[in-house]
Amino acid sequence: MGSYCERIELLKVPIDIVSKEKFDDVITALIDGNEGKNIVLLSLWDLLKARRAGEYRDYVQNAALVIPISKSIVNGAKFLNGKTPERYMPFNFIINLLTILERRERTVYLLGAKASILNKAEKHIRETFQKLRIIGRFPGGFKKQSEDTLIQVIRKSAPSLLMVNHGVHGSEKWILHNNSKLNTGLRLWCSDIFDIFAERRRRPSKVLFDSGLEWILFCMRNPIRILRVFQYFYYGILLAVYKLKKK
Repeated sequence: MGSYCERIELLKVPIDIVSKEKFDDVITALIDGNEGKNIVLLSLWDLLKARRAGEYRDYVQNAALVIPISKSIVNGAKFLNGKTPERYMPFNFIINLLTILERRERTVYLLGAKASILNKAEKHIRETFQKLRIIGRFPGGFKKQSEDTLIQVIRKSAPSLLMVNHGVHGSEKWILHNNSKLNTGLRLWCSDIFDIFAERRRRPSKVLFDSGLEWILFCMRNPIRILRVFQYFYYGILLAVYKLKKK
């Protein structure tokens, strides 16, 4: 991607700075490559997970593109590195990605979610992106024994983008576990994107997202997430420690 984006590190986790003006160039460069590439939409929760040694850290470290979706990450990067990455709402990022793929008449494979949700999501994607070819879909909840056959189908269909939703074994780690078996296209995990396309779940409003308060909506869906407030305190401490080390 060369001059199209800049990769920095925040608390030893990679973050890519992709301006909205360069977005098309970055995605086009990824599409035109000859290797399979993973895209990570990184929340603060994900960043803290990626600091620890293990599979998820490898998944993020080796991703072709790591896009911050949390305002806390943007503020942290500005505080530590003096640089401000562009923050993307996951739904908007995916819409922009699909728009580029449609323009080039590329292909997509949909994997995950319940069959009823997947069917409705596929219908809405087809109606919205008429030149984008959906060359396959498979709902989540499949048996482990079926996985090898499914991967062979995905590999042979060679989609430009594999969109993975909840319902697969290991969640986003499913991509990591099967990385070497998949085709040369892009792979993207987004836990609730099919629910949003199927109109089963609302995405945060622009006002809520821009203010960094989208977590309120997530807590309304799952009240136990309020406990993640302690992670914000931990994150603040880490930033202060790293800042002191720099001095």
